[in-house]
Amino acid sequence: MSSRSPRPPPRRCRRRLPRPSSSCCCCCCRRSHLNEDTGRFVLLAALIGLYLVAGATVFSALESPGEAEARARWGATLRNFSAAHGVAEPELRAFLRHYEAALAAGVRADALRPRWDFPGAFYFVGTVVSTIGFGMTTPATVGGKAFLIAYGLFGCAGTILFFNLFLERIISLLAFIMRACREHQLRRSGLLPGAFGGRGSALSEAEGLAGWKPSVYHVLLILGLFAVLLSCCASAMYASVEGWDYVDSLYFCFVTFSTIGFGDLVSSQRAAYRNQGLYRLGNFLFILLGVCCIYSLFNVISILIKQVLNWMLRKLSCRCCARCCPAAPGAPLARRNAITPGSRLRRRLTALGVDPAAAACDSDAEGRRLSGELISMRDLTASNKVSLALLQKQLSETANGYPRGVCAHTRQNGFSGGVGALGIMNNRLAETSASR
Repeated sequence: MSSRSPRPPPRRCRRRLPRPSSSCCCCCCRRSHLNEDTGRFVLLAALIGLYLVAGATVFSALESPGEAEARARWGATLRNFSAAHGVAEPELRAFLRHYEAALAAGVRADALRPRWDFPGAFYFVGTVVSTIGFGMTTPATVGGKAFLIAYGLFGCAGTILFFNLFLERIISLLAFIMRACREHQLRRSGLLPGAFGGRGSALSEAEGLAGWKPSVYHVLLILGLFAVLLSCCASAMYASVEGWDYVDSLYFCFVTFSTIGFGDLVSSQRAAYRNQGLYRLGNFLFILLGVCCIYSLFNVISILIKQVLNWMLRKLSCRCCARCCPAAPGAPLARRNAITPGSRLRRRLTALGVDPAAAACDSDAEGRRLSGELISMRDLTASNKVSLALLQKQLSETANGYPRGVCAHTRQNGFSGGVGALGIMNNRLAETSASR
């Protein structure tokens, strides 16, 4: 009997499954990166449109019945007056139109102070440059209207610059207070030597005021509390001096401080007040501080809105990528025992000055491991040395109070440089700074 070698089993033709092309995902990601600002703008415009529709619906439901009742009462009053005094209704309406014209010129039934003396004119230009614009006082001459255009152009621009600088000083003050509290806390816990807290200390020289960035949420909380306290104090003054209800005074404070300026309630319009000079000074200071505070609060809230928009854009882009590049059936899954640092770790490596390619020892060039294969101690220590370096650096920063290093990438959180108040907050707040 001749020994024959057993025939090898016939090879089955394995049908290769098409791999998902990376060009689609790369193209989609590249397009989403390029159109990120445009997508945020369009999304915000759509949300503002929905917000306007919702606000119009609510206000129409609340105010429309009262307007109908007021019109009915006014019509009944006109008919009764016309019948009682024998005046034709068309003539009475013509008289009322003349009164409305006088009202627009500043004439009131009650005695009011002159509109265009120096205190009145100063009050008017203050409402112009602050963009409040109550509408109680308006120029009636051609020369006054022409001068208002040029005056308001430069005045509003200068006041907006003042508001931005006020916002910058507020954030710098909060950063100084929070850093002082942090130094005091570390000194009490024994993690910071007492010599570090004095003038010319190593901590103050190392980090400086620009390196310590307060959180957006802390700034929002402090500005919100200050705005509420300022509005309550101002409302108490207006309620006692002007004779308004306290709710009406709060309403006036918000309308004025937010520079909406409807003009239905206007302060300091009577001919004489008790302690008139003191009241006008207090009115000026409350309006100045209130406008600056609410302007800063609005800008901080806009940062939170932008964070929400970035989150929504990420969710939409993930769904778009899932539709464009679905995972093919039978496609190899990611290795469960891969210990290569992720993208977030790579960013931290870049901030530390470590090469991510050199630190990632478990690369694809070493061959694929099975999911049940053990990891060698050399690979484990090589991959964990980066995490250990990061942990040591974070512990050192926490103990010494040093700020995080500033990275050169400014679009990691979706917050570009920005201009005006947005640019100021992007550089001075923790959640929007380049170090995130």
